[in-house]
Amino acid sequence: MRLRKQAAVVLATVLVAVSVRAAAQEPVKSFDQLNTRLKVGDTIYVTDAQGREIKGKIHSLSPDALTLGTDGSKTFAARDVSAIRERHPDSLKNGALIGFGVGGGLALVACLSFAEGSGDSGWCAAVLGVYGAVGAGIGVGIDALIPGQKRVAYRAPGATGSAQTRLSVAPVITPRAKGVAVAFSF
Repeated sequence: MRLRKQAAVVLATVLVAVSVRAAAQEPVKSFDQLNTRLKVGDTIYVTDAQGREIKGKIHSLSPDALTLGTDGSKTFAARDVSAIRERHPDSLKNGALIGFGVGGGLALVACLSFAEGSGDSGWCAAVLGVYGAVGAGIGVGIDALIPGQKRVAYRAPGATGSAQTRLSVAPVITPRAKGVAVAFSF
């Protein structure tokens, strides 16, 4: 019985700790709609028709062309742009939640293991809070070191190359073992 409780707690902790990318805003389909997503002064990453990526700040934006200020000014006609990406900062909230889930989950497993036979489980709440807070602090620190993701603001019609992230969680039940298989692909 005790093993089942621990397995359930570990499974719940894994499911809480695993984060899945939130669905981002869809890219605009037409170059003349860029002004709804971007403005002069934004830093963007332009992928040209040859597949080269150029980073720069937008100097001017029109329905049929885009001018970046890199080392010099570079103008891209709409037909020469395959994709435009922008970097968005990452919220530290998810790092705090994941860290709290991991730290608190590990403390909860330890509490359930040690307190089951003794009947004294009052200290578990304090241990859970302390380790959850330490985990949240570590999660925020790690999350602060990770730059925000590049999100696609524009993709030319017919352009490919969109990356997909997939998470798969499946139970594993055999006569000799029980567990969870977690697969993450990108």
